[in-house]
Amino acid sequence: MYDVIVVGARCAGAPSAMLFARAGYRVLLVDRVRFPKDTLSTHYIHQPGVARLARWGVLDAVVATGCPPIDRLSYEYGDLRLEGCSLPVEGFRAGYAPRRFLLDQVLADAAVAAGAEFRPGCGVEDVVLDADGRVVGVRCGGSEERARLVVGADGMRSGIAARVGAGMVREDPTLTCAYYSYWQDTPAHFELYEAAGRWVGAIPTNDGLTLVGAYFPQAEFDRVRGDAQTAYLETIRTTAPDLYERVRSGLQVERLYGTGEQRNFFREAAGPGWALVGDSSHHKDSITARGMMDAFLQAELLVDAVGQDLHDEAKLTRALRRYDDDREDQLIDGYRSTLTVAALATPAEHISMLRAIAGRQDLVDGYFATLSGARDVEDFYTEELLEQLSIG
Repeated sequence: MYDVIVVGARCAGAPSAMLFARAGYRVLLVDRVRFPKDTLSTHYIHQPGVARLARWGVLDAVVATGCPPIDRLSYEYGDLRLEGCSLPVEGFRAGYAPRRFLLDQVLADAAVAAGAEFRPGCGVEDVVLDADGRVVGVRCGGSEERARLVVGADGMRSGIAARVGAGMVREDPTLTCAYYSYWQDTPAHFELYEAAGRWVGAIPTNDGLTLVGAYFPQAEFDRVRGDAQTAYLETIRTTAPDLYERVRSGLQVERLYGTGEQRNFFREAAGPGWALVGDSSHHKDSITARGMMDAFLQAELLVDAVGQDLHDEAKLTRALRRYDDDREDQLIDGYRSTLTVAALATPAEHISMLRAIAGRQDLVDGYFATLSGARDVEDFYTEELLEQLSIG
């Protein structure tokens, strides 16, 4: 009998298992794949996520993978260019963009070091219910394992969510499709380029490689995937000409990866004997690269809400309800702003605001802090600021 079973050992599941184990619980962590294993990702961990890794004592191991610190961000829209960096969070101003086959291994290792039992290559066939319909365990790898709490951290298409009947709280249309690859000898900082209906990003990662990605409207997915490599390079050429020249001088070292399934939703996050974290609970377009940071947040919210009350049914029920509410409260603003960016049609008044702050480094860094989650949007877009810039 375990206290907690966590299904999925990546950016939401491994931290959940680690934190529950550190709280003194007996934890089983399972994943259907064996690590190291890559997965689709933007790679970037914004400053609030970096601060959490540091608080958990995991940041040094992430840095040791060789991913460089990223403390320079630029954004271009036509002739408009902003350059700076997000404000720091708990003293950390740099972000990091580790390859996922490295990051996920670090997080799983941290869970094991905290005392969690890890079974890779162990797919979950079903959940186990008691006579009252409460989740009391899982069937995986040919055996049945019992626990007071089963945590689904098995991604956007979560099998745990489907088996417990977690309903959608909010769901919005898919807005973009995205493609990316890795380039050698293509120097870059964290670079973002926007044009009507297009978005291009570049970010340095491990082994001296640069991830270069391109976003298209979802309506173009069928056309784009017909010849994704050509569409990808043409979008870089027309949206980010300077980056394109560096790409042309470099070498593409891996195939082109892509997806047209950038779903936007909140699911019910908890119920009798179960909880969801990470993409299982909440997913949004990857264009703002907030997924991993938000997965860390959800893991911490869940473990903090449960506290030492796992074996008190009434208290656990209240804790899970509180987690569900707090998760949406803390993620809804980032969700809304992501949908705005993913529409690939930046409002003219927003561009006017960016032009107005372009000469003020403090305001540029403050704006970048809203993108990273280091600063609340309402704390930046004050009436005084809008009045000062004559755009209110």
